[in-house]
Amino acid sequence: EKGIPLGSGLGGSAASAVAAVVAANALLETPLSREALYPFALAGETVASGSAHGDNIAPQLLGGLVLVCGERLLRLPVPAPWHVAVVHPHLVVETREARKRLRAPYELGRFVEQSGHLAGFLTGLQRGDAELVGAHLRDVLVEPRRSAMIPGFAAVQAAAMERGALGASISGGGPSVFAWFENRTLAQTAGVAMRQAFEQAGLQADLLVSPIDCDGAEVP
Repeated sequence: EKGIPLGSGLGGSAASAVAAVVAANALLETPLSREALYPFALAGETVASGSAHGDNIAPQLLGGLVLVCGERLLRLPVPAPWHVAVVHPHLVVETREARKRLRAPYELGRFVEQSGHLAGFLTGLQRGDAELVGAHLRDVLVEPRRSAMIPGFAAVQAAAMERGALGASISGGGPSVFAWFENRTLAQTAGVAMRQAFEQAGLQADLLVSPIDCDGAEVP
């Protein structure tokens, strides 16, 4: 009962892999560091989902926001008050079709544009600059191609941005949608509006609000 729906874009298979290695590690006389557990959890994720997604494994192990650079895991600073609202519509996105939409060639300029957004986003985090983070929390590669698979996406995204979101986009492969906010109150208020936008598109949806800078997996 991990509470993560299958095919939700919320890293469910990674959660299972991380839970397994963290639990096994707790039984060791000399436990390994979280960083040392990474390759084992990654192997479990590969078995479960057919591919390795370090971007899901790393934050679940270390907590918070983590930059994956090969085998190096770099936890990034996020202001403690910042929260994320995630809305999961009761919808199944066909993985094969979602991947198919990314196969067509991209213009080089799109990658240059996304690289600029990534640099601005990381710089904003290092400075604790909400305005800079908000200007660059953007996806110009995947979102334009996959958003059409999520009914009501544009309205859900607009509901978040109109209520103070720093940015909002598709979580993982979808269909869940996330939005960052500077505090919990904003996240909760906007999250309700995001859920209502999905409902207006004919989809029931669940809302989760959480701090971004939180702890990784723990054994109770």
